[in-house]
Amino acid sequence: MEGWAEYTLAMIAFLSSHFVPRVADLRGRLMSRIGRRAYFIVYGIVSLLLFGWVISAAGRAPFIELWPQTSLARWAPNLVMPIALILVSVGIGMRQPFTLGSRRNADFDPDDPGIAAISRHPLFLALAIWAISHLLPNGDLAHVILFGAFAMLAVLAIPAFDARARRVLMGGADRFFTQTALLSVAPFTDRDWRARHFGRFMRRAGIGLVIWVGLLMAHAAVIGVAPFP
Repeated sequence: MEGWAEYTLAMIAFLSSHFVPRVADLRGRLMSRIGRRAYFIVYGIVSLLLFGWVISAAGRAPFIELWPQTSLARWAPNLVMPIALILVSVGIGMRQPFTLGSRRNADFDPDDPGIAAISRHPLFLALAIWAISHLLPNGDLAHVILFGAFAMLAVLAIPAFDARARRVLMGGADRFFTQTALLSVAPFTDRDWRARHFGRFMRRAGIGLVIWVGLLMAHAAVIGVAPFP
């Protein structure tokens, strides 16, 4: 495919993969057939493949410069992506049920919020950090659309999930939002929180940093662009 056709098709396929399963409870019916775990494994693989297609298609789209790339802007993702990968690593499987990547059926205790005390939406924050930091050095139209769309998705999803928490929790919502944060380092100064969760946090953070190093080393080979200026 030439021009914008492949890029447009890739974007439509990726976005459709996130909205179509919600139509007519398709996701629920598939879970009942193959099981929740199998569904999310398959869904995750398909999402990653489509995500990779969108990124590669953006690189093949016609180059229309909106602003020039600078070496200073290229440092932005290098400085903040370790934080994004730590947020991803600690956020996957968290017990806060009103966010992306959480354990949906988990019993959440607002008096012991765990990772949610640091961030109740770590994966959405990671997505926003990734998108905005990569938007700065990539000023061509295709990548502005790509990273701008993901940044907007992350920013809009946070209040949407918070609104759902308010609807579900009703009278308990105030306690929920008091004990959790969008992003806070205050739990690290709390002796009780450190005793319960600091060890697990550090193990997860270490995994996130290892993944970051791996992605950094593979960036040029996989994406075709060296990450450093």
